[in-house]
Amino acid sequence: MSPREEIDLSDVRTIPVAERPTKVRVEQFAPAPDPLAPQGSFDRFLPDLLTGSSLRALIAAWAEAKKHERPVIAMLGGHVIKTGVQRPLLSLVDEGGFTAVAMNGAAAIHDFEIAMWGNTSEPVEETLGSGRFGMVEETPVLMNRAVREGLDLGFGMGEALGRFLLDSRAKNAELSLLARAAQRSLPLTVHVAIGTDTLHQHPSFDGATTGLATHRDFKILAAAMRRLSGGVVLNFGSAVILPEVFLKALSLVRNLGHDAGAFTAANFVWPGRGGPPREGPILRPIRPALSRALRIRTDP
Repeated sequence: MSPREEIDLSDVRTIPVAERPTKVRVEQFAPAPDPLAPQGSFDRFLPDLLTGSSLRALIAAWAEAKKHERPVIAMLGGHVIKTGVQRPLLSLVDEGGFTAVAMNGAAAIHDFEIAMWGNTSEPVEETLGSGRFGMVEETPVLMNRAVREGLDLGFGMGEALGRFLLDSRAKNAELSLLARAAQRSLPLTVHVAIGTDTLHQHPSFDGATTGLATHRDFKILAAAMRRLSGGVVLNFGSAVILPEVFLKALSLVRNLGHDAGAFTAANFVWPGRGGPPREGPILRPIRPALSRALRIRTDP
């Protein structure tokens, strides 16, 4: 028993997912790339200046990594999942474009909700004042159960959630990266900072279980980085958590003597949003760790 006073979660008032307002629906998502469309060389149309130069370098590095069977690791923040690009990302998974995928907790929640109910993302400004933000009933109950059951079977958090969606026959499982990765045995890891996700304010949340599951995923991600030399790391939309997780995993694999020398890292950032400074978390490994670090600006 802690000597300090703790808030009691047992009286938290939740609401059904059907009554929760959301901003994102599957009907808004981008279509999958057309495999029958004429295939051109995308980089032919890029200027060799500024972001165009960075994209050219990334395309070349990605092609080399695939050719030499080196890791291509995608790190996804929550906004990536809730901006409707699941189908293009799933196509990359299906085509072997990634050797591993890492998500933060928010990305996993959005992916899970899309798979189960076809909508996600609350209007925070409308629900925070009444104490209803993050207080949906079904999401935390099911996700916490999935993690607990998966941990007992030896899975990390990502695979536990993905297998739960498959076993539950979630109605939109075909739009879930969690489910597709589990289906294809692709390492997909979820990295949680306790207190940052809406699951953590729910009475069903067990910090010890989540801690074990996300630590297992940290070790799975590190294992996927053992041959990182000549590989590619893509950071889509995570400003702090995933870059910091990556940094520790990189130090770990180098400490253990694995082949994790020079590689290419690309950070996809939104312009004009007060993003991290040049010395912020997303570019911390730039000095002797990388062959190059690419900062790619994207419009939301």
